[in-house]
Amino acid sequence: MTTSYWLADSDSTDRLGRSLAQTRPPRAVVHLQGDLGAGKSTLARALLRELGVQGAIRSPTYTLVERYPLATGGEAWHLDLYRIGDPGELEYLGLDTDDVTLWLVEWPERGLGSLPAPDLCIEMALEGDGRIAALKPQTGTGQRWLEHLAEAAPLAHDS
Repeated sequence: MTTSYWLADSDSTDRLGRSLAQTRPPRAVVHLQGDLGAGKSTLARALLRELGVQGAIRSPTYTLVERYPLATGGEAWHLDLYRIGDPGELEYLGLDTDDVTLWLVEWPERGLGSLPAPDLCIEMALEGDGRIAALKPQTGTGQRWLEHLAEAAPLAHDS
């Protein structure tokens, strides 16, 4: 089941990111999809900030991956695969690690077959003056995450 949220502005996007962080499972893979400017990096930045990441949270557009230690242990990896031409290129990024507790992957379709399967897919789309975020669980972990999100953070949404 897909849960959609209307995000009227960047503050709404930040609130959704914070709520996702507050309800996240111990380990998760999130695929962030949508056109350029749809709000994927904004959502990821808010989620990471809520998880206690200090300092600059850079978009990994040019570095491809940014690693952030989490206060609760482990690491969050934020990937932006927009510039990847072939999924095989990911082999050189050293993505094989057990320390990653949260994967945030923008443009995941460019790394198919070389990425861990998603627990949650978030499709971001511009609509009028705002955005729509459609959250689609892909595993039991993703489904429970959305259930916790709905219980803990009642945001304006439709299903």
